[in-house]
Amino acid sequence: MTPQLTLSLLGGPDPTEFAVAQWPPSARLPTELLTGALFSLTRSEDELSLVCEAHLLPPGTTHASGWVAFKLHGPFDFGLTGILAAVLNPLRDAGVGIFAVSTFDTDYVLVKREQLGEAQTALRSAGHTLQP
Repeated sequence: MTPQLTLSLLGGPDPTEFAVAQWPPSARLPTELLTGALFSLTRSEDELSLVCEAHLLPPGTTHASGWVAFKLHGPFDFGLTGILAAVLNPLRDAGVGIFAVSTFDTDYVLVKREQLGEAQTALRSAGHTLQP
């Protein structure tokens, strides 16, 4: 059975714009980038990636902007299965691209602002609740 979830947009009716940025793996980031409503920092041997509010990025940063973020209202136990799939499958079926970020308690799904309407329609049609 597919879980029915509650989601909300970060920033409310006028959602916050996020960017996904990339640096070399050895880069040292200014601490002011690590602020805002949401940021997620991931370092691998190949790259350093940061999801943050778009306005925080310095000019010349390699990035993709124009993302808005849905928060899945958790917390979700690590033993639960299908939580992200319950959101991602309807978005996939609607042709909406995503970027997902997970935390200890919950998940965030970013979609491009220009696909927000399609995303909201798909999520509601799948039985999810979207809070303001």
